Amino acid sequence: MYHNPPVSIHILVVDDEESLRDILQRTIKSAGYECLTAGNAKEALHVLEEKNIDVVITDIVMPGDSGITLLEKVKEKHDADVMVMTGFAEGLKYEEIIEKGACDFIQKPISTKELLVRLKRVLRERAILAERNQAEKELKKSVDKLRRILEETVNALGSALEKRDPYTAGHQQRVARLACTIAEEMGLSEAQIEAIRMAGLLHDIGKISTPTDILNNPGKLSRNEFNLIMEHPQTGYEILNDIEFELPIAEIILQHHEKMNASGYPHKISGKDILIEARILTVADVVEAIASHRPYRPAFGIEKALDEISENRGVLYDPIIVDACLRLFNEKGFTFD
Repeated sequence: MYHNPPVSIHILVVDDEESLRDILQRTIKSAGYECLTAGNAKEALHVLEEKNIDVVITDIVMPGDSGITLLEKVKEKHDADVMVMTGFAEGLKYEEIIEKGACDFIQKPISTKELLVRLKRVLRERAILAERNQAEKELKKSVDKLRRILEETVNALGSALEKRDPYTAGHQQRVARLACTIAEEMGLSEAQIEAIRMAGLLHDIGKISTPTDILNNPGKLSRNEFNLIMEHPQTGYEILNDIEFELPIAEIILQHHEKMNASGYPHKISGKDILIEARILTVADVVEAIASHRPYRPAFGIEKALDEISENRGVLYDPIIVDACLRLFNEKGFTFD
């Protein structure tokens, strides 16, 4: 028993035998589908240009282009499945026809009952695929929306910090840009580069809890004041740790002041125990900080910054990362402008 499907489903029967076309058309219409016919591949392609066809049922041997050629053109230009009708004389095997893009084939002489069973299966699979594609599109839209919200949140957090500390306005963006460029130079994955970018944009977020008179102090900081500054990686980690990032953003921020020889802070870890993303961020942060103006000193310039990482290559800073950074400035024309 066949239940009548929506009339929006359109089937195209292609065969040079008019009597067979008529039989198949009546059979398909009796099952509730719309059915058009064509006597050859050329006529079929014209119908496909004019109508949205769901399934093409085509013979192989016809005047002009064969059904196999029609199959290839349909798969190339149209969103339609193709069922192939074959006679024993053609000698084509099932796997050969499927490899050419057909969704099914049926042997002549045609059993109309078998044809409807196969057609119903093809349409069911087509509907399932369409639903899955739609679900994937909706999921992508949702993911894209969440990413936009996350991006806006990251930017808002960065802006909030910069309003409290105008002397570092743009610092996080410049650090993120240099760090990402170093990562690209080193051939890191897109996921790692994205983690570095987001961590770079937020790496000083922990300073939001540091008193503004310390952040903007033009003189030398006391030991107690500097200790408060040194808390910002841990504070940044605590602010971000409960956010379910897909990437280790909080951990990178926690480690961005650690050094290769364990002289950094807050946990004095060393070498490969420091995430490579954090090691990259460290180099970018040092270079930008030395090159730029601070409340307590004028800008030292990029040469001084590069001298710092060169002199402490392998001691404070990962040598591979230092080399990549030096190449960017000395050979590839990188600038903060």
